[in-house]
Amino acid sequence: MPKTRKKKTPVTNTDKASSSSNPHSSRTVIRRFHVLLKKQEQLKNASSANAQELGDVEREINELGGLAAYQRMSSVGQGNDRGGGSEKVLIQWLIDMGLRKREGKEKLKLLEVGALKPDNYRTCISWIDITPMDLRSRHPSILEQDFLLMDEDENRGKWDIISLSLVVNFVPDARDRGRMLCLTHSMLAPDGLLFLALPLPCVENSRYLTFDKLRSLMTVIGFTEVQLKWKKGGKMAYWLYRKGESGQGPLDEYRKKNVCQQGDRNNFAILLP
Repeated sequence: MPKTRKKKTPVTNTDKASSSSNPHSSRTVIRRFHVLLKKQEQLKNASSANAQELGDVEREINELGGLAAYQRMSSVGQGNDRGGGSEKVLIQWLIDMGLRKREGKEKLKLLEVGALKPDNYRTCISWIDITPMDLRSRHPSILEQDFLLMDEDENRGKWDIISLSLVVNFVPDARDRGRMLCLTHSMLAPDGLLFLALPLPCVENSRYLTFDKLRSLMTVIGFTEVQLKWKKGGKMAYWLYRKGESGQGPLDEYRKKNVCQQGDRNNFAILLP
């Protein structure tokens, strides 16, 4: 009698958020999700949108599990068995800057955009007041909010630190990515800090963006680069920026795509609105 084969669980199954999921499967779903979101945005903005093609894209997004599947796969990389999330990089930088020793001062106000877990900064609660936020909250302690729809006037100068870890690359439109960075500058307190984390290929293998181009773009927005961490052959790049005066240079140069590197590269770009 032939053995009964155990049915395999699809990689997009969202019933469990196990940190032991296959990392290759997680990356595959995340990459596909980014491609589909970008295609969806392009079709929605096209003057002669193809309703059938848009429907096919949205159907595949749903089949992948939608935003819930993306969040689950992303949270896999934040498990302790994978070395933890990018917050460890930010925490160490803040400690190195002496910001943990703030006796007699108020806690630092940190807005964590794209938070998949409510307790990423649990070791810092004595000196950091954390507000975790995401498009779709996975926990009652995570504020459900679209960062791009936040009230700019209400949040102007409110935050000491804003974390955009694997957030900017998730935004489908290049101008919305730039708008997100501009909003961050507005919402930070004077000398506030922006923590930015991107997949390394966004800058190392992009047709429109390099490390130098990103540095000059951030300067125009009003940020000074304080820290940068990445390694050749790695998967991630991390930056720490300090808020300064905005409008440091010509803006028009960063409102259109300019090819920085030739060859077989990706099309990731950040444009000013």
